[in-house]
Amino acid sequence: MAKITFPVEASHIMMFARAIGDTNPVYHDAAAAKATEACGIIAPPTFPQAVAQFDPDYHLRPKPGQKWFGSGKTPSGIEGKPPSSGSLHAEHHYEYHRHLRPGDVLTVETHQGEVWEKDSKRAGKLTFRERITEYRDQFGALVITVRSVGVTTERPVDQG
Repeated sequence: MAKITFPVEASHIMMFARAIGDTNPVYHDAAAAKATEACGIIAPPTFPQAVAQFDPDYHLRPKPGQKWFGSGKTPSGIEGKPPSSGSLHAEHHYEYHRHLRPGDVLTVETHQGEVWEKDSKRAGKLTFRERITEYRDQFGALVITVRSVGVTTERPVDQG
């Protein structure tokens, strides 16, 4: 992912919380949130994933004039099974250095972390790749560090 900047707005926080079914007033009610330990509206823990909406190359976003396999029940323009990268998501870890709040403007950069291998009887060599994404605020302070791990297999796993 390229370096991306996105604003954290109260309405985005509210809509994100609604989309994930979280009715906690700390995500939408300023008066109720002010009376909490957070002392104001904050974003839900997984809100950093909203950065994808500001990434023009995000793979799940439809692109005008291109066939796209969306997140709906059926594909949009692609026949059969969608193409696969051959990798699986193995882990996602969020480390918060402080709460995200309305008014923050985050700059997000991702870089490669460690790579390691393990042997598997069913799939051969497993290669694990770590990606580290850092979210910094408008002052350059680190707000969130996200570590994700993907795994690729040497060969498909037999279904038998």
